[in-house]
Amino acid sequence: MAELRFDDRVAVVTGAGRGLGRSYALLLASRGAKVVVNDPGGALTGDGGDAGPADDVVAEITAAGGDAVACTESVATRAGGDAIVATALDRYGRIDVLIHNAGNVRRGSLKQMSDEDFDAVLDVHLRGAFHVVRPAFPVMCGAGYGRIVLTSSIGGLYGNHDVANYAAAKAGVIGLANVAALEGAAEGVTCNVIVPAAVTRMAEGIDISAYPPMGPELVAPVVGWLAHEACSVTGEIFIALAGRVARAVVAESPGVYRPSWTVEEVGEHLDAIRNVEAPLVFPVVPDGHDRHIRYSFDLAHRCSERGALHG
Repeated sequence: MAELRFDDRVAVVTGAGRGLGRSYALLLASRGAKVVVNDPGGALTGDGGDAGPADDVVAEITAAGGDAVACTESVATRAGGDAIVATALDRYGRIDVLIHNAGNVRRGSLKQMSDEDFDAVLDVHLRGAFHVVRPAFPVMCGAGYGRIVLTSSIGGLYGNHDVANYAAAKAGVIGLANVAALEGAAEGVTCNVIVPAAVTRMAEGIDISAYPPMGPELVAPVVGWLAHEACSVTGEIFIALAGRVARAVVAESPGVYRPSWTVEEVGEHLDAIRNVEAPLVFPVVPDGHDRHIRYSFDLAHRCSERGALHG
């Protein structure tokens, strides 16, 4: 198989100064992409700033013969998102790939979490995704090409203790990605979600002694494929964890139809309502939203027609 390259492509990677983002930036640059390495260099909580991490990655790329530029603006504000995308446009005249990887963590139980800590995490993960997608998306649509990769988490899919802010933000990213996939489908713009797991500084405080190899290099190739012109899917969620690559989907049980319900009848039919032995999956693109509605409508119509025939 021929090597998939990014020659003449321009990629923006947020949170690219360390960990997963650094791995993504180095991989794309090694395959010919011009890369905007975005990272304000703050602490894990998002506080403070340091140009060093972004500058170091740029130096590593250029030393290897690649082309990169640092940007230390924060995705947490609209102005920061605009400036990040503008860096690509001003320096290289285009943006082909957008990978939103920037993140922060502020832990606390749901009983104790402050508004400030909730908002600070949403500002980076969820609003941050919007802050960079919003200026990049129309440019990509105008060019008839774009690859967007947003980052969710197993916390966003399944929740976890002491991270209500993080889990809510990561679940919201999936909704944003679905809309970008739908609206970009006719414009040559794909948007997919990566659910990565790797041992980075976000693992601080976690006992990883029994973990298998979980370096960022096991995730980067998946993101690289989603960012490449060869990517043949959109509106999908990919998991990359300890060497396992999988697809996650939203699924429904077939459900139960009745022309009317009482509270008691819901309880009586609960086992059938919850039965997912034959799950329904409605892909986001081209029309998962409409197919979901049509399924319920068609079931109601069919049952009504049968009732009329036997009435």
